[in-house]
Amino acid sequence: MNPFAEDSRTVSDIVFTDARIIDGTGAPSFRGRVSVKNGKIEEVSRNEAPDADEVVDVGGAVLAPGFIEAHSHSDFEVFEDPFLTPKLHQGITTEILGQDGLGPAPVSPGHVDEWSARMQTLSGSAESAGVFESMSTYLDAVDDARPALNLGILAGHGTIRFEVMGMAGRTATTEELDQMKELLQESLDDGCLGLSTGLIYHPQIHSDTEELLALCDVLSPTNRPFVAHIRSEGHWLFEAMYEFISVGYETDVPLHLSHFKLSGRKQHGKANLALSFLEIAREMGVDITADQYPYVAGSTSLSAVLPPWAHGDGAEETLRLLREPASRERMAADIRDFRIPFWENDAGTVGWENILICDVGSGRSDIEGMTISEIAEKRDATPLDACLDLLVEEELNVRIIIFLGREDDVETIFQSPLVCVGSDGLVSENPHPRLYGTYPKIIDEFVREKNLVSLEEAVRKMTSLPARIYGLQSKGIIREGLDADLVSFRPEWTSTESSYNNAKQLPTGIDHVIVNGEFILKDGQETGNKPGKTLRA
Repeated sequence: MNPFAEDSRTVSDIVFTDARIIDGTGAPSFRGRVSVKNGKIEEVSRNEAPDADEVVDVGGAVLAPGFIEAHSHSDFEVFEDPFLTPKLHQGITTEILGQDGLGPAPVSPGHVDEWSARMQTLSGSAESAGVFESMSTYLDAVDDARPALNLGILAGHGTIRFEVMGMAGRTATTEELDQMKELLQESLDDGCLGLSTGLIYHPQIHSDTEELLALCDVLSPTNRPFVAHIRSEGHWLFEAMYEFISVGYETDVPLHLSHFKLSGRKQHGKANLALSFLEIAREMGVDITADQYPYVAGSTSLSAVLPPWAHGDGAEETLRLLREPASRERMAADIRDFRIPFWENDAGTVGWENILICDVGSGRSDIEGMTISEIAEKRDATPLDACLDLLVEEELNVRIIIFLGREDDVETIFQSPLVCVGSDGLVSENPHPRLYGTYPKIIDEFVREKNLVSLEEAVRKMTSLPARIYGLQSKGIIREGLDADLVSFRPEWTSTESSYNNAKQLPTGIDHVIVNGEFILKDGQETGNKPGKTLRA
């Protein structure tokens, strides 16, 4: 369509005028208008506005595609808060769930209690949502909840492995691999956008490379991505990257590296070296990308600091081992001496003084906001004993913020054209600030203050790049005929006050958010509309 042609259109639902249009492709912005009709972008033009039911003059503010959250943990939060409030106010219109291999389905009725306990520190509890024996039933339930945002999901390696093998701490047999492959195929047929794994989490921590290759053989014909929290982001980072890339090379599946980072002092300053692995892989024909959140600290479950063998065959076995003196001595040696190859030894890598308790199941205010080192000093105990005692007291339900990175590495990684944005935000009473602040922080700090990339490039990283990665053909770009998922913001005012001490702060500068042609945020206020849909491949 010629953007300078005379207008002969019928009445539109909404027309946004006097907009600085950033279309999501990385191309330079231009002043113009965007017409929306029946949930689609009807026209993008520099001409005067045609007739419309509603004309919204954005006064020179940016109009961009709605932001796509490449790594989200709202799997069960959508049933508690279908507006997904922390994301809505950041301009996010689409979230990708099922991350780190920990998905909500397929879970048979007899397994739901144990799997819910495993998921609760990353994606919330399944209790309020019920049992999902297939991805199809889960996605149907999400549609029934009428979310404000669009939601797609990945099949979870850990969920599938658990359904076949429980928490068994061993490699899979041929028969078990066949069963896992069958469940994966069913999940892909149900509309999953790809396959995810989290190779530091139980039970997939016990899988070998052959298991990953077998599952990716199922994934390969679909051309959907294999998304991974790799085995190590710290001490064994480059070995873990090599394994991940080799799986993509052998099976010809697209690869996507979750929350790309360099954890611990050993790897600090090596961001360019780590990026070279991605660039070399692409030279070899491997389609590889990554996502990143703009913080030096991550967040996960405290139980992730335990050696693989300490997870036992379920929560009760883990708690038994945590109480046993001989097991504690073995854990101490494994952490201190890095005795287990490829295990992501967070405590040994970053130190107990950099592990902050942000949320415990009981909500104890005397614990939240303290580091493991501070808790140990308060209790006159070793840091390991303080950690293990806390896990026992809270029955493993403890979340942490872990200060593991360096600012210059975060900034170097962000500038790569292969890296998109994902918050990895975990919903809790005392969350990491990334849950509320990731996207405005990118605009405020990385674009306006530090000038790491242009605003057009930052928008590409938040829109068309994740859309391409996850196969969302109708999203991520402002173009006629595509979905009317839009955000209007004023980049000179967009910022976040969300911090490690006070994370639940909504951002400023984001005026309008539109999902499938309906306002969910208008003039900075929630509308109560819930036009979101599940996205099924």
